[in-house]
Amino acid sequence: MSKNKLPLYAIVELLMRVTGINPQIGNYKNHAERGEQVVVKTSNGTIQLSRALVLSQFHRPEDIEKRDLESLASRFRRKLSRANG
Repeated sequence: MSKNKLPLYAIVELLMRVTGINPQIGNYKNHAERGEQVVVKTSNGTIQLSRALVLSQFHRPEDIEKRDLESLASRFRRKLSRANG
């Protein structure tokens, strides 16, 4: 793993864990690293992960508590439907 790049599979694994709490999140499409935040685009919207949380998923996933995942799931933002415009 390069110093600045986060491992993609840790992002996807974390997304899968959060999707288990909120299935509306959907599937991974892509992501962008912006400083200490990782903006993940899914099939249904976007969710922001902290770089620290992704690194926790990579190094010690068992340390991530369910309440942290629930909090993260609650921050999911659905994409706006074009049909409403």
